[in-house]
Amino acid sequence: MKTYLLPSIKMTIILLVILAGIYPLAIAGVGKFTPGHGDGETISYKGRVVGYANIGQKFTKDKYFWSRPSAANYQADASAGTNKGPSNPDYLKTVDAAIDTFLKHNPTVTRSQIPAELVTSSGSGLDPDLSPAGAQIQVTRIARVRGISAEQINGIIEATTEEPLLGMFGPAKVNVLKLNVALDELTK
Repeated sequence: MKTYLLPSIKMTIILLVILAGIYPLAIAGVGKFTPGHGDGETISYKGRVVGYANIGQKFTKDKYFWSRPSAANYQADASAGTNKGPSNPDYLKTVDAAIDTFLKHNPTVTRSQIPAELVTSSGSGLDPDLSPAGAQIQVTRIARVRGISAEQINGIIEATTEEPLLGMFGPAKVNVLKLNVALDELTK
């Protein structure tokens, strides 16, 4: 018994020090070199924090870019997907309602032109980004409501588009909160 008990206790203590002490400190140290210094990247407007770059927010006014729908109602502490499959009747009703709402506010767009990301929620329900196509399809509505040119809005989309990591990992994306803050700054 001593043959197995003492090595087990030693291994438990060693792993406890490594996994509960050294590893978390190393990760926290690496986090200090990221945007936001490990506390999340905040976005400010007029000197006050308006949100976090990595958590989606709800925008429903026609003068703003709309985010992806959220199954968690944009609450970070309730991160969740819909847990409903693409053939679920309730899910299909939700998607159809989102399509109808989008078409009502974007009359120049046809049903087939709407990117799926604008009518379906992400796995976490908190996705802060859209594809450039998801932003582009909203330009006409925003230009009309704000009374600015589509070229100005396209310039903002271009300026805030993040390319894939190293040019090949992940899709190009645009942060919706950054887009909307840039829009407000443009029209103030």
